[in-house]
Parts: sequence; C-alpha cells; structure tokens
Amino acid sequence: MERIEHRTVEVNGIKMHIAEKGKEGPVVLFLHGFPELWYSWRHQIAALGSLGYRAVAPDLRGYGDTDVPSSISSYTCFHVVGDIVSLIDLLGVEQVFLVGHDMGAIIGWYLCMFRPERIKAYVCLSVPFLHRNPKIRTVDGMRAVYGDDYYICRFQEPGEMEAQMAEVGTTYVMKNILTTRKTGPPIFPKGEYGTGFNPDTPDNLPSWLTEDDLAYFVSKFEKTGFTGGLNYYRNFNLNWELTAPWTGVKIKVPVKFITGELDMVYTSFNLKEYIHGGGFKEDVPNLEEVIIQKGVAHFNNQEAEEEISNYIYEFIMKF
Repeated sequence: MERIEHRTVEVNGIKMHIAEKGKEGPVVLFLHGFPELWYSWRHQIAALGSLGYRAVAPDLRGYGDTDVPSSISSYTCFHVVGDIVSLIDLLGVEQVFLVGHDMGAIIGWYLCMFRPERIKAYVCLSVPFLHRNPKIRTVDGMRAVYGDDYYICRFQEPGEMEAQMAEVGTTYVMKNILTTRKTGPPIFPKGEYGTGFNPDTPDNLPSWLTEDDLAYFVSKFEKTGFTGGLNYYRNFNLNWELTAPWTGVKIKVPVKFITGELDMVYTSFNLKEYIHGGGFKEDVPNLEEVIIQKGVAHFNNQEAEEEISNYIYEFIMKF
C-alpha cells in the first residue's frame, strides 16, 4: 500500500475516512460495496494514483473508520449522495471520474441521477442501472420474484442478520462472501446465516485474497459490526418512495459497465437480458461499453485487479 495516504474529513455532518494517492490531476473517486471498505480499491488506487490521477476512496458512512450513524433512516440515498457531493466539494473540484462497485455502484447511479454535472464519466462494476418500477416497492418486488429468503429480504429486520452473523463469526462471514463464485440469487436458509452466500466456502483463500487482506477486513468489521452496511438495504423501500420524482429518468453521464460472468447480480433478475437486449442502453443513452469478464465472479475489482485498473484508465483517459 505504498504511498497511499489516509486522513479523516468532515462531510455532511459526519467524519469520513478517505484513502488517497496522487496530489495532482483529475480526481478518480471510488465507491465500495458491501461488506467492503476503501481497501477493496487498494490496487486501483495504487495504479491510477501512479498514472497522473488523484485517486480517492472513502469508507462510506457506516463502514471502517468513518462514522456509523445509529438510526436506520440515516442511510438513505440522499444521505449517502450528500456525503459524496460534500466530499467532492472538499476535494476542491467541480467534477470527478466515478467508479462504483456493488452497493457503491447503486450509489453511483443515484449520483449520476441527482447531480450529473459533478460526474465526468462513470465506470460501473457489477450492478447496472436499476430503473424505478412505479408499481412496486423495491424489496417487495424482490420478495415477489425470489421469496422471503432472498438475501436482501433477509437483511430487512433490524438486528436479525447481525445476530446470525455473530453466531458464525466475522472471519467466516467475510471469507464466505468474498470467495463466493455461486451464480444466481443468494438464498439464505430460514432463521440462520448457514452457508450464507457461498455453500462451498474454501479452506484456502483464492490467490487474489491474502490472509493479510482478510485480516484487514475482519479487523474493521469487528470494530463496527455489520449494521451500518445492512442499513443501506433497509432503506431500499424508502429510497423507492424518495425517488418518485425521478421515475423514467435517463442517465446522461458517459458510462462503461464491467461485470464478471459468474457475478451473482449479473446472473439474477433477468439482468443479462436487460444488459444485452437494449433496455440498459435505453435507460443510459451514453452507455459506451459493456464488458463481461470470463471466469470472474462478483468482486472483480479485487479478483481481476489489473484488468479492472486498465479498463478504468482506458475509459477515463478519453475525457
């Protein structure tokens, strides 16, 4: 992690930890997913920071060394986008190149929707734009398709999933999630964490995830717990209500989308048809490229780190 610097800044009423490399050049802002941290972008920060860019990755609210507000309603799309806009202001720039993965990708779409003038271009990993269905709330729609045991449905009850994660332990949870290569929707057994996201959790870590990497994630989640990260999912229905004014909106920011062919998101909800059948391009008219990585699973920014860094660089250098 050579020359990656760390500091705490005040944004939108909270203290936020950011990691950064590069003092000059355009800002590339990285948004992590669940259950992740700035650390998920360690390779990309190093790569882009060495190529003349100012690479910045926060721990989002509720994660790592950033404040963890206690109320569930402090994790709406407005709160999190407010944090990021405040951070962009604090960095002293008008626009950033945005890169988001997993939940960070969803926040990225909200940013592009609410404040497109602040985003020069967006590299989105794993989660495509999910347009608002005015007829059914988000979690209700997921429950209708996959039932009560779909993981996002199981995340809804405050305290329940936290208790089940505590039973198996933080190390198991992190290893279980980060190593999953199971395609399709994650379905949890009733009333327990069980095998969680990965029924085939390996004894040994994959080559791209070291024991030190795992230990870093575990140390931070043992400090904060998982509640902050889970609260993002607990606001999906509220976000659906809050974003009613943006129903039917088109995302006009230039976008490059990258996902692994084994990604649990890509292989759920008929998203392949949406991504490749014209729906995605209709919602995001400036979608310039879609890349499906062969043999790569959900955490592509870590598993295929060099490839992802190169894809980001190739895209943003055009602007």
